[in-house]
Amino acid sequence: MMNYAENILGTIGNTPLVKLNKVIAGIDALVLAKVETFNPGSSVKDRMAVKMVEDAEADGRLKPGGTIIEGTSGNTGMGLALAAIVKGYKLICVITDKQSKEKMDILRAVGAEVVVCPTDVEPTDPRSYYSVSKRLGEETPNSWYVNQYDNPSNAIAHYEQTGPEIWEQTDGKVTHFVVGVGTGGTISGVAKYLKEKNPNVKIWGVDTYGSVFKKYHETGVFDENEVYSYVTEGIGEDILPKNVDFSLIDGFTKVTDKDAAVYTRRIAQEEGIFVGNSAGSCIKGLLQLKDKFTPDDVIVVLFHDSGSRYVGKMFNDDWMREKGYLESDIKVAADLIKEHIHLPLIVARTEELVSHVIERMRKYDISQIPVIDINGFAGSVDENDLLQNYSSNPDFVYKPVREVMGKPYPMIDQSAPVSDVTALFSEGHQGVLINLGGGKHHIITKHDVISAIK
Repeated sequence: MMNYAENILGTIGNTPLVKLNKVIAGIDALVLAKVETFNPGSSVKDRMAVKMVEDAEADGRLKPGGTIIEGTSGNTGMGLALAAIVKGYKLICVITDKQSKEKMDILRAVGAEVVVCPTDVEPTDPRSYYSVSKRLGEETPNSWYVNQYDNPSNAIAHYEQTGPEIWEQTDGKVTHFVVGVGTGGTISGVAKYLKEKNPNVKIWGVDTYGSVFKKYHETGVFDENEVYSYVTEGIGEDILPKNVDFSLIDGFTKVTDKDAAVYTRRIAQEEGIFVGNSAGSCIKGLLQLKDKFTPDDVIVVLFHDSGSRYVGKMFNDDWMREKGYLESDIKVAADLIKEHIHLPLIVARTEELVSHVIERMRKYDISQIPVIDINGFAGSVDENDLLQNYSSNPDFVYKPVREVMGKPYPMIDQSAPVSDVTALFSEGHQGVLINLGGGKHHIITKHDVISAIK
């Protein structure tokens, strides 16, 4: 008999479990990744997107020729796009400007209209993607606003599909399920099914800094002070979606943006699995929880989406370097000034007027300047010296620099360890001179050191 799907929606689900080997070193248990990139839209969101559409069709919320409207980080939008194409609907996706360009391009490629909203606004702000998507749902004729955060079909999809798949694929031996939490549908739906089969299965959610889930789960307090912008996509929230059933979740662990990005790359490099940044969050979260596992445990961690949606971000060295996520190559003093080591050292002379020096500092936008005489470095001037002198005598600008300068900056060799530089700043020095050899010198400032902190 021939074996084929009637349309692309028939290929959703039955994604494989893959054993992880290198990236989870240190965890003494069997760790299996549920790799959702095998879905046709390359993410776990295909499951709930189609379920939400079909349930809306069944009860009349979505009518023939209608328009589907949803706020999405990109993956739900792709699942909705597949359903819209097959079933003949229009689609408007409202997305935040922090989402990758690849996600936006993919949505447009499959026929969705994409509306981009700012990330750094309150959920209730009329510019937020929550508010805009809801408003469009109210204003657009013959439309249906999906609202994946509060739509019960989201969690039901995972109760009916993802949970049973995990149970069957592990022959009922799964002991822990670990997953990043955003809308809450995946964790709640899977948790409900697995705990019905075995109440001892532990469910762990992975949260991100800037999100409210972990503290709310532990204290019942929605702390607005925890809400701030973050880089990681697809997990964490500044609201409490109805789909997050905290009673089914045993605990949360938080992962930084940097660790999410670094471990996403490691999954690709060490396991050959090309997945998105929430997967990196899950692996780092798993490692943070390693003391909770035993050799007999079977842990399932869910990888949400494909790395192809992040090639301009964590799989791009320039982006990683700009964010400070690559391992630091700053080890010695000269490394601190490598970006401007080729520039000449700006100095003042002892017999110059202070007004000339101030003009030079203003021109080069610097806060401190070494002073030289015929014998070499004779002193220094910084903004603190200038402020103190100005407060006692505004006419000090007409004095020679030698009358207001402080002690010379300490000198170190270019190969000195960075710790030697930071120790000098800790002693109160405003600058450190570095000997580059051949009679050349440069200055290391506090700004240089702070810029090197990753």
